[in-house]
Amino acid sequence: MHYRFSVSNSAERFVDIELTLDTKGQNQIELKLPVWRPGRYEEGNFAKNIRAFTVTDSDNKPLAFQKISKSVWLIQTSEKVSHIKVNYQYYANKQDAGSCYVDEHQLYINPIHCCFYTDKHRSDKCIVQLDIAQTTVATSLKKTGHNLFEADSFDELVDSPFIASEGLKHLSYTVSENLFHIWIEGDYNPEPDKLIADFVSFTSEQLRMMQDFPVKEYHFIILAVPHTFYHGVEHLSSTVIVVGPSSGLHKRELYNELIGVSSHELFHSWNIKTIRPVEMQPYNYDRENYSPSGFVYEGATTYYGDLFLYRCGYFSEEEYFNELNFRINKHLSNEGRFNFSAAESSFDTWLDGYVPGVPGRKTSIYDEGSIITLMLDFLIRKYSGNRKSIDDVFLKIYNDFGKKGKGYTADDYRQVAEQCAGKSLSQFFTDIVFKAVSYESMLEQVLEFAGLTLAEQLSSKIGEQKYGIRIDESGSMPIISNIAKNAPAFRILSVGDELIAVNGHKADKRVHDLFAQYQYSAQMELTVFSQLKLKTVIVKKGDKNYFSTWKVKHTENKTTEQELFFKKWSKRN
Repeated sequence: MHYRFSVSNSAERFVDIELTLDTKGQNQIELKLPVWRPGRYEEGNFAKNIRAFTVTDSDNKPLAFQKISKSVWLIQTSEKVSHIKVNYQYYANKQDAGSCYVDEHQLYINPIHCCFYTDKHRSDKCIVQLDIAQTTVATSLKKTGHNLFEADSFDELVDSPFIASEGLKHLSYTVSENLFHIWIEGDYNPEPDKLIADFVSFTSEQLRMMQDFPVKEYHFIILAVPHTFYHGVEHLSSTVIVVGPSSGLHKRELYNELIGVSSHELFHSWNIKTIRPVEMQPYNYDRENYSPSGFVYEGATTYYGDLFLYRCGYFSEEEYFNELNFRINKHLSNEGRFNFSAAESSFDTWLDGYVPGVPGRKTSIYDEGSIITLMLDFLIRKYSGNRKSIDDVFLKIYNDFGKKGKGYTADDYRQVAEQCAGKSLSQFFTDIVFKAVSYESMLEQVLEFAGLTLAEQLSSKIGEQKYGIRIDESGSMPIISNIAKNAPAFRILSVGDELIAVNGHKADKRVHDLFAQYQYSAQMELTVFSQLKLKTVIVKKGDKNYFSTWKVKHTENKTTEQELFFKKWSKRN
């Protein structure tokens, strides 16, 4: 399959694409466009971005075709037709890490969005030709000529995004004979030595644990944008990262985000691109690839992305604990933990994994998955007498499954964890992974192994702390965004209610001051618009604290065993 990309009018944001392919003697060809992209477990319906679709034979004579589903075109050929040409335009106007974008300076293509294939051609070599002015191209595709690239198969093609821009900046480094490239597009001019040193640091830590790397050459493609943004997408031999504002990348906070997402996406080269659940081995681009193992491929990657930065010394202990606290607090403030397990949420990412969804319905495979991995790590270390850890689990499934192209099941993952622990973990998986439950009790139990504890921090907002009401103040009027389960307001108010008054006083940007003004009262009179109907209710003060936050802290008077456990886990001198 030969793909030619050109741009006739970048201001219109359309990319012109021509696909030439061998008919292989078929009288009918089902030409397909993927309906989702690996790394984003929801339907993308990329066909909605296509216009001006035409098909001709090798003599440029039109061929009949019919669209038979949202992403499949049936093309009529004949035995006399050896090749066909498919021409179309793709709307490239989304500048995130997983889409396509074109302007007068750059062309960024994630091929899975806009490259057609057939089942018969999926394993064939793919040629990419760029008929554009830009000659500097960042990609993991093999370069074979001037603006000419190739992939060994369609699967490699759609896992190899590229960006063409004369403004690209390039750095590189080597770790364990593997070459790593850093490409930067946008108004970001880092201190090269520092950037390379930080990338070398976490890269070395990851290779030290996993012992070898799935590919010999890897590309970090960074798009620094002028607005606030944060997104990364993994590929086997590359990652695309969009971060901004570029003017803030010299500050530690945003620079940490860049380093953090880079560490996360690099580990994906092992975990999901090589170590893959059986439901995605191989990928099926035509439909959803349901799997309960998101707590592994996204959760464990989230856990390790931060932990590697701590182990290699980039993160201070405070910075690492802040990341850990962020995940823990998202879990403990999410009512979905009582309604949907991490495994169920993994299955349902295809429905609502990337949007808020209905209140209290789901958990996050990223946040809950990272906490599950931490707890599993600590249990394995405890049961094995600190001889094994979750590190050994990933090394084993990399060698036994990933390198052999064999998909693992959730049960395979449990069994490997048990082999490392030397003890059954069935109860943990049943009660924590596959059951909707709060992790607080288990988390406190395992943290104690390392002499750590969860310290409660009461919410400074009385409406949250004593009434269990969380308020969204981003709009012109305060909106109830969450209600703690079994809080006094739980059966009286609803998420989405517009708060009008507190004890007869108008609720505006001072709403928290109004709650504080009456903090010693036993109850509050709240007036709300609920489903466009005005109502006034009396809400009593609760007898417990709601929406507290939690901080991981060292306990006083640690035992020698706890000190040793913490040191072996953190692997810092």
